[in-house]
Amino acid sequence: MMRASAAVATSMSDDGRTVVSRLASAPPLTLRQTGACTVHLISTAAGPLGGDRLSLDVYVAPRTTLELASVAATLVLPGDGESELLVTARVGAGATLRFAPEPTVLAAGSDHRLLVRLALEADADVLWREEIVFGRHGEASGRCHARFDVTRDGLPLLRQEFTVGDPDLDASPAVYGSARCVGTTFLTAPVKEPAVAEGVAVLPLAAPGTLVSALAPDAVRLRSRLEWGEQKCLGDDSVAYGGERRSPGLQ
Repeated sequence: MMRASAAVATSMSDDGRTVVSRLASAPPLTLRQTGACTVHLISTAAGPLGGDRLSLDVYVAPRTTLELASVAATLVLPGDGESELLVTARVGAGATLRFAPEPTVLAAGSDHRLLVRLALEADADVLWREEIVFGRHGEASGRCHARFDVTRDGLPLLRQEFTVGDPDLDASPAVYGSARCVGTTFLTAPVKEPAVAEGVAVLPLAAPGTLVSALAPDAVRLRSRLEWGEQKCLGDDSVAYGGERRSPGLQ
């Protein structure tokens, strides 16, 4: 059983540049600065394992920018009880945060809780992507309870909760059906109108913001569908980040 915390924070320099002013790591959560305003999460130990309690704190100062990613997928493994990852992020007024780690893979027998608490101030610009894969190749999915809470200026903007790894739910056509992956992207950017294609939906929130939700048989198609939905908000809705013109329904 492991307890570990990591933290990253930005500040603004005297000449108006973003500075990564804090990086605190503890295995298996290790942070490395890889660009002027880019930080990657590197796993330096196996896990999370059952019973582990991990936390990541993110602070983006007003009018600064942070891109936070990971170098590889996170493999959740079974152990003694439920594992937990709590991500707490605060994004200041006029700040920009792009949070796009590689997928979380739920190994058979694992039991995981993923909690995200995202607090936005006025004019914060955010893209927050989460991808979950139902087990390694050829194995059953572990269990995961995911909760995502977003507030803007102290008021609720999004409350989302779902469970993976319950056999009675996973195979239901009304839940995951034959899908092996689920993902969501939250964006503060608005979408002009709702959009739906095979395995993906792009829906506006009551306050300014958009939620992209996708299911797919594999991680590659999940990423493609999420990126297609993101582009509905960010620009050219026929181009995924990789540059290939495509529609999720034609893959």
